[in-house]
Amino acid sequence: MIVDTETIDEFLAHRSLDVTEAVRRAAALEIMPRWRKLAAHEVDQKNGPHDLVTDADRKAEQYLTEALGALLPGSVVVGEEAVHADPATYDAIRGDAPVWIVDPVDGTRQFVAGDTGFCTLVALARGGELLASWTYAPALDLLATAVRGQGAFLDGERLNSGAPEPGRDLRVATSHPDYTTEAQKRALLGLWTEGVAPRPCGSAGLEYLAVARGESDGVAFSWEAAWDHAAGLLLVEEAGGAHLTLSGEPFGVTGGNALPFTAARDAATAQRLRALLAPATD
Repeated sequence: MIVDTETIDEFLAHRSLDVTEAVRRAAALEIMPRWRKLAAHEVDQKNGPHDLVTDADRKAEQYLTEALGALLPGSVVVGEEAVHADPATYDAIRGDAPVWIVDPVDGTRQFVAGDTGFCTLVALARGGELLASWTYAPALDLLATAVRGQGAFLDGERLNSGAPEPGRDLRVATSHPDYTTEAQKRALLGLWTEGVAPRPCGSAGLEYLAVARGESDGVAFSWEAAWDHAAGLLLVEEAGGAHLTLSGEPFGVTGGNALPFTAARDAATAQRLRALLAPATD
């Protein structure tokens, strides 16, 4: 049983490459063989036509649950598909044990359509603090990693999100309309203003990667599911960015956040976006 943060730090120092290998193998064994080859019976709806799950999601999460649990004895896994089957499993994020937060296929709609814009997301947290993350886009051959206090990297090269160019419209990905309620749409309307160029998001994990790379200036999301955000938020932080909820506090993976929230290339941009979103609460 892992008993203290120092032990987790030691684990990350010696076993991070094993986690990377587990993520790569899950994609190689369970995801990529099904990409562009899904049969109709391998795709199901969860909460509607825009909320899909496939055999790749289920099988990859099962693989990662077994592999990650074995790598870090005493840890627990909170995966998107397991929580769908039993919502009570989400409570482990608020517990004392180290927790792996897993989205086996982030961007399932893109995966089903045969697009390349999907990824596998894994984050390690404890007591609500994000400690490490892995973002792997197998169809794009991109692997981004972050460890708290040690920086963010894409295929071994350090990421620096930088700051937006002065005078240019901010490029911001927002919650996709297909996944957004009318109330959430109204809450995001503050971004439709001069100086901001909002657009619907694709895979949340890849949108966070774009911010960490400085290819996008920010994101503004209206939902809390930790598996969509945990890996990307740490990646953005370690690349030099920041994230804020409407209350002015950073987003917390344990929940209870004032929504919508934003993550951006730098603190000033995060504050600017939060100010545009804030009137939604008036």
